[in-house]
Amino acid sequence: MIYQDRIYGKIKIEEPVILELIKSPSLQRLKGISQGTHSPIFFKILKLPFRKCQVFRFEHSLGVFILLKIFGASLKEQISGLIHDVSMPVFSHSIDYALKEGSEIDQSFQDKIHEKFINDTEIPKILKKFGFELKTILDDKNFPLKEKPLPELCADRIDYSIRDGVAYGVISTEKAQGFIKNLCIVNNRWVFKNKNWAENFAKFYKKMNDKFYSGIASALMFRTIGDLISYSLTAGIISKNDLFTSDANVLKKIKKYRKKDKKLNLLFKRTEGKIKFKLDKNDYNAHCFCKSRVVDPLFLTKNGIKKLSKVNKDWEKIIQKGRKPREYFIKFYD
Repeated sequence: MIYQDRIYGKIKIEEPVILELIKSPSLQRLKGISQGTHSPIFFKILKLPFRKCQVFRFEHSLGVFILLKIFGASLKEQISGLIHDVSMPVFSHSIDYALKEGSEIDQSFQDKIHEKFINDTEIPKILKKFGFELKTILDDKNFPLKEKPLPELCADRIDYSIRDGVAYGVISTEKAQGFIKNLCIVNNRWVFKNKNWAENFAKFYKKMNDKFYSGIASALMFRTIGDLISYSLTAGIISKNDLFTSDANVLKKIKKYRKKDKKLNLLFKRTEGKIKFKLDKNDYNAHCFCKSRVVDPLFLTKNGIKKLSKVNKDWEKIIQKGRKPREYFIKFYD
């Protein structure tokens, strides 16, 4: 199989277990789950073309797999990277704002259900067929290249940031490829080849966080989609099972009731950016937290490996401040 990726180019995939997983219903479903969320208000505020800038979880999942493959990770780690987002619900992390089981601050709903969700899919049978143990594949402690806690780098974090960066026009494909070419693996850690590339990536990632991941556009996206889904569930318009289909399927069900339900129609208009709003801590009718992200890359020196924050005290302060969740108080003029 030859796969064309927007970042890594043409990639030949031959491993039978990988090919079968890619073709599985669980992976194919991710073609209908947007990377951020299916929310026109997000792109409207950022003045980005909605359709052109969409990134879907399927593309990112293969991206993590490819990145791990390029850098020589074990097949087990490649598998773990490929299936890491299989449990992602519709509208991605917006579901954390719709369900009581979610968390606005750390956006952890998907992680909480990951193991149970995968156990109920066809994936365990596929893995068993090729001699892989599900328990091993699902344990992130086994795969330090795939997953690491913030502010460290990992394949997941590297891929989604450069992928979104290219899609949103923040960096060119060539710059994204430059980041990859200037990375290496040392003792199961992602390390940039010099301080310059480490600083460039750290600043790029901060820009993505400030403008996209924890900015006002995301706050409005999470709050409006979360409220729309929460109301739709309470009103019986959709069920919890629908949350594990696709964005388009859920939107189609909700749209059928727009004209019949004034509250639903109002919430839908908010997601479209058709309702005026302002930010005001003293006068608001919607409240939202956004998870904030910042990275502290490692890089090679003549004297070994160093963290950016150890040679750049300003970056140390940015990390401390940047990891705190952003809080928004929103007034909608319905």
